[in-house]
Amino acid sequence: MNKIHFFAIDLGATSGRTILGTLCGKEIKYEELTRFPNHIIHATGHCYWDIYALYNEIIRGLRIVSEKKIRIESIGIDTWGVDFVCIDKGGELIRQPYCYRDPMTEKAPEDYFNKVSRKELYDITGIQVLNFNTLYQLHVLNSQDNTALREADKILFVPDALAYLLTGEKVTEYTIASTGQMLDVRKRTFSDKLLSSVGVSASQFGRFVQPGEQIGVLSSEVRSLTGLGAVPVIAVAEHDTGSAVVAVPAAGSNFAYLSSGTWSLMGIETKEPIVTDESLKQNFTNEGGAEGTIRFLKNICGMWLLESCRREWRDAGKECSYPELIDEAMKAEAFRSLINPDAPCFANPQSMTAAIREYCRKTGQLVPETQGEFARCIFESLALRYKQVFTLLQEMAPFRIGTLHIIGGGSRNNHLNQFTCNAIGIPVVAGPDECTALGNILLQAKAAGEVGSLDDMREVVRNSVSTKRFEPEEQELWNKAYESYLSVYRTDI
Repeated sequence: MNKIHFFAIDLGATSGRTILGTLCGKEIKYEELTRFPNHIIHATGHCYWDIYALYNEIIRGLRIVSEKKIRIESIGIDTWGVDFVCIDKGGELIRQPYCYRDPMTEKAPEDYFNKVSRKELYDITGIQVLNFNTLYQLHVLNSQDNTALREADKILFVPDALAYLLTGEKVTEYTIASTGQMLDVRKRTFSDKLLSSVGVSASQFGRFVQPGEQIGVLSSEVRSLTGLGAVPVIAVAEHDTGSAVVAVPAAGSNFAYLSSGTWSLMGIETKEPIVTDESLKQNFTNEGGAEGTIRFLKNICGMWLLESCRREWRDAGKECSYPELIDEAMKAEAFRSLINPDAPCFANPQSMTAAIREYCRKTGQLVPETQGEFARCIFESLALRYKQVFTLLQEMAPFRIGTLHIIGGGSRNNHLNQFTCNAIGIPVVAGPDECTALGNILLQAKAAGEVGSLDDMREVVRNSVSTKRFEPEEQELWNKAYESYLSVYRTDI
């Protein structure tokens, strides 16, 4: 049976990877070729990404493929959302792109709503308000008469900018563009009204493409640098969550997904957007997906809470191993302390353990003291927050949700998976943990004519990875715990 190789570039906000995916019939295997940090550069009062460092890492990965004499069918890139690069008329990058953590947009949405109201903006885009969305970045730059924006002939989202460096072609891929809060969610293309409100036009963006379309082929310069030929570069679902959802191993359509990692995203896949007063009130978002789908979802704080605590313990020389921490958490008293993981006090505190203690004091609860008590508090609180969001999601979903699929790195946490299953009261299927890379590879395989529909892609995933199924337990106990959670749930701490 023929083996077909694909090259996936998966870039996150802290690190990146290049991956070799191999399709053999109805099964796919993958191998990590390189892994590298993605550093935020703090300079001149701003936060930047080093786009050239990322480009060099891509070249390094491609050289490895060339040296191994592996024939790759194509290349695909996925990244985080919203950030972009300005390119001048000569085709050169004007400066390094700003990072979404740049402080310039802290108050930007409220200022922008003087131009377009929050309700009208949501009705047009269906996108939740996050201060770092592309729309608000452009609003600030336009208000400041920023030189880079003023001189920009083209504005390319980060994965499209990297594809441009590889091919010389300028495109705008649908799923990554949808994160910017500038698309008309029904027409699925740019809103001229919103673009003009921030001083730009659709002509400043690249050719609009959908997941699975070819962007171009490696330029002669890149061929010389890598030793490869005219390999096609494919527009995958360039927003990493878009690629991840492609790889949900679901059979059928009546499912929800929870992309679980540092941050969690819970949602469903629909054919049409859900834009209602309730979805606006609850801050749900409608992002573009592959194969004409909409990802109706909500952002939730995830393992950031525990990661921050562990960093504190590590800095103090008191960190125990992760298995030991889990063991201590399971020995700790159940439902002793509960928090709202999405309370503002947990966004970026100087001390996460201090923030959790203060939350518990303010809500009249016992304060966690041991590492096991902190971990137990976080796991149970996340599971109950998932139930809260799942309840809202089910109320707005056009179908009855039968299964929750947990994907991403958090899918390896069996205790949290079981807690989540107990809380929401429906079966949970955990895995795969490498869903973003799998989705990237599968969309390249579609472009090559090797797979067809989303159902076909998900069949390949089911054939290729192991998953674990959880059934609800201790329902009465968890329903009672949810009442306790709601009694201490606050959004003003």
